[in-house]
Formats: sequence, structure tokens, C-alpha cells
Amino acid sequence: MIKLVPVARLRPGMYVHDLHCGWLQHDFVRNRFLVADVEDVARIRALGVAEVSIDTARGLDPDAAPAATAPDREALAGPPPPAVHTASKVAGTQEHARNLHREANEIVRDLLADVRLGRQIEIEKVEPLVTRIVDSIFTRADALLPLARLKQHDSYTFQHSVSVCALMTAFARTLGLPRETIREIAIGALLHDVGKARIPDEILNKPGKLTDAEFERMKSHVVQSKLILMATPGISPIALEVAAQHHERFDGSGYPNRLAGDAISLYGRMAAIVDVYDAITSERVYHKGMPPTEALRKLLEWSSNHFEPRLAQAFIRSVGIYPTGALVRLESKRLAVVQAQHADKPTLPRVKVIFHTAGHYLQPEDLDLRRSQDRIVGHEDFAAWNIDPARWLAL
Repeated sequence: MIKLVPVARLRPGMYVHDLHCGWLQHDFVRNRFLVADVEDVARIRALGVAEVSIDTARGLDPDAAPAATAPDREALAGPPPPAVHTASKVAGTQEHARNLHREANEIVRDLLADVRLGRQIEIEKVEPLVTRIVDSIFTRADALLPLARLKQHDSYTFQHSVSVCALMTAFARTLGLPRETIREIAIGALLHDVGKARIPDEILNKPGKLTDAEFERMKSHVVQSKLILMATPGISPIALEVAAQHHERFDGSGYPNRLAGDAISLYGRMAAIVDVYDAITSERVYHKGMPPTEALRKLLEWSSNHFEPRLAQAFIRSVGIYPTGALVRLESKRLAVVQAQHADKPTLPRVKVIFHTAGHYLQPEDLDLRRSQDRIVGHEDFAAWNIDPARWLAL
């Protein structure tokens, strides 16, 4: 039973159903959770809300008899947040991620070249790579995801495909989808733009605005991707939906079929969000990439029509309010690159301090904001400070 209770009556053992505030206003990993201890109570009171909704079927009822006991925390709270990795393990996974990212870009580049020559995709060559990407994300997403931001203008198409694959894997993991389903989603994400191999380079890489005719030709890559994958032995319906629907929009304004709402599969709705996020954070021949945090705010804004709001918020949680690889400004007037997320403290990630706003580099310093008095006060753009992101994102 859902009850509205004053925050003053909140106690450990109660199950919060709704905090009655925006997700950016709190730092709990979930919107619904068991109140574990007095610290959780204090954090909720600090939000400034007068009342919260609780679920008495999953936690204590304030109006029940005093003898009632608190439910088992593990049974109600869901899976624990990802473990914090030791420094030695982090170093190993970062090296592995760099090698995997490099190999993935090479494989997708060669695959697109084969399609351009009329050759059929061999799914047997794709599956081992995707399995390794999924394994890497499950081991430590913070190692692979920042590398998704490193792209060259003339290599965008295949590098974008690798990025979308990694981001979709992390997104699907956050949603708690089965691992086999995640693998099929990742295959579809890696191949979602394969139809661009049939679009002329002068359109793909045109530095200016496309003509109406050129834009229609560009849009045809979605249908081409679907046709190519339908002719690929071993491709799954899930992978096909990712590729065929990644330009559909929740309000029906997308293409090629102007699908809307639940007519778009879950995987297509996910792909639409991830594809746009990676595109707007990337440097392109015709536009400058946005800082990740600004891009997340745009996704939230666009979720009123283009994207399913529930999924847009879930994606933001999957990459973090301050995504790994983002450049942020601290209260101390220092700039830092986000290194890793803390699922229970999304506004307090682990960062590497590298620069002072006075205009000079600092001796790099690893800083866990959970244990520091310093705080993030905003996001920054690498280019605005003439900082080469490749120097710091590949660490």
C-alpha cells in the first residue's frame, strides 16, 4: 500500500516509493529504495521535501504495531552498486580497454569497407568482439566509455558505431536486461550504421548543410542498414530492431516509418537516445561537440517529445550525472577529468585534477570527491581551455 508520510515520520526500514523531487535533486542510486539507516533518513530530510510516499508492502508501516520488524535489506534493495576497484585492477582494465577500443575500431572500419565492396557481413567475426565489449563493460564501464569520445572527423562513422555499442551495453546493463539480450543489443548497436557504407563520402563528410536531396539520401542509410542485416545469416530480431529503429522518435517525428510510442521496440527507443547522445558530444566536420553534462541536459529536455522520459533518465543514470571522461570545474577553481562513478553518490565521482583556472597545469592528482571537501560546481569544455582530451581520456 502506498502512503504519503511527513519526512519527520520517516524511519529506517521504510521503503521509499517516491521522493517527490526531480532526480537531479537527490544522489540516491534509485528512485525507489529501502531506507537503510539514520544516515539515509538525514539525506532525505536534507532534500527539503515535506513528504514522501512509502510502500508499506515492501517496508515498515508507520501506523502498524510497534512489533513489526524491518524487511531484509538485501531482498528489497535490489542488486548492490558496482564494486569499487583497486588501483592495480583499474590499471589493468584501462590497458585492456584501450586495446579493445583500438581493435574494435579497426574491425568495424574493415567491415564497412567490405560492405562498400558488396561483401556480406560475417557475423562470426563480429560476435567475439561484441562478447569482449560486453565483458569489458561488466568488468568496469568507466575504463571503456571515456574512449568513446576520442574520434577523428574522417573516421567518425565507424568510431561512432563502436561508441554506440559500448554506451548501449552500459545502458542495457543499468536496465537489468539479461546478458544474452545485452549481447544482441550490442551487436545491433555495433552494426546500426552499416548502411552508411552505401552513402557517398561527399555526403557523409560534407562540411556544410546538406541539400534536401542529400539529406534524403543520408536518411536512406537506415533502410540500407536493415536490408544489409536482414541478409546477414545469424542476425537476431533484437539486433535488427536496434539498427532499423534508431532514428524513430517517441512522438512519431522520426524516420523511416514515423513510428511512435510503444510501436517502437524497447531496443529502438534505447538506440535513439544513445545515437543522439554520442552524435552531439562528438566533434564533427559540421559542428562542435557538446560537453557530456550539457548533452545530458539536452536529452532530458528532448525527452518531453523525442525520447521516452523513463528511458532518458535511466540512460543518464547509466553514464552518470558527470559522465566518466567529462571535464569539470571544482569549488577550488581547479579543473578535473571524471575518472569513475560511485553508484551511491552520482554527484561525487572520482576525478583526476589536472589544471587550474588561473591558466596552468597542475601535478595530476587523483581525488575521490566522497572523501574531499571539494565539490563540482559545473562542467567545462576541453577546447575552451586548450586541453587535449586524448591526453587524459586514454589514461
